[in-house]
Amino acid sequence: MTHDNVVAVGIDGSERSDIALTWAIEQAKRRQARLHIVTSYELPTYTAHTFEGAGSSIDSRLFEAADEFLDIAVKRAEGAGVETSSSLETGDPAAVLVELSKKVATVVVGSRGRGSFADRLLGTVSSAVPAHAYCPTVVVTEQSAGSCLPIRHIVVGVDGSEAANIALERAIWEAERWQAKLTAVAAVNMGSIAWMPGAGYSVDVLDDVRSGLEVVVEEATRGFDIDVRTHALEGNPAALMAEFSTAVDMLVIGTRGRGGFAGLLLGSTSQAILHHSTCPVMVVPKRIKPGDDIPPTPPSVTDVPWNRPE
Repeated sequence: MTHDNVVAVGIDGSERSDIALTWAIEQAKRRQARLHIVTSYELPTYTAHTFEGAGSSIDSRLFEAADEFLDIAVKRAEGAGVETSSSLETGDPAAVLVELSKKVATVVVGSRGRGSFADRLLGTVSSAVPAHAYCPTVVVTEQSAGSCLPIRHIVVGVDGSEAANIALERAIWEAERWQAKLTAVAAVNMGSIAWMPGAGYSVDVLDDVRSGLEVVVEEATRGFDIDVRTHALEGNPAALMAEFSTAVDMLVIGTRGRGGFAGLLLGSTSQAILHHSTCPVMVVPKRIKPGDDIPPTPPSVTDVPWNRPE
């Protein structure tokens, strides 16, 4: 079933979530989508059991504070000309995001909030969000404030797995939406190979990977008018992606691949990518199914700013 054309962004009133909101507003414009702004809060687990009446008092204060910055965010988005909705939830932020991901096109969060959405993404428990989301999750870093919009260059990690191919498809769609340059990167970590038959072995492997990458990308980009480049590089996938993040506007990576880019997001290496990237990272889950979202429609020859004379 197609997910609704909605960009959902989790906010918590922090400066970092404000940066995520900026990114989400622009993404909603590019998709011509509705923006859904959501915040969630939890009471400290000890409160209701320790002090009589303290639970309701703290709950009231948290609700008022959350409602205030949610209202400010909605007015900001509406002022930018974006159709906007919002919700104030109670409960685990990660669970709220995962539930939302079942019906929206994209979920956006800041790189670190105040114990809320983004902390869930970068903490040990929070890895459940990109692992279990039903749509792409975009983690917007604090360092990217003002420097990664508009998106002009996207890098996607490809390793030949089904998950990486899904990520490649979504990266192509984003490149089409933003009219951005796309670079597909395949990494070969020779350091993980205990023995190699000869000095030229690594060169041969990279040549083979490069050839395969070019075929995959050529097939995937058929019908799209975007500037695409491919690179097969030797090195650690996480380190390479972190390095690329300093020069591009968005990274795209899948989940559960073959131990390369797509296989990283459930382990410590994936946390390193999210933690060290200086640009937004789109995490595309393998569980995405055909028809969950629709690609952007390339401009047709009839989409012209004038009318033919009668």
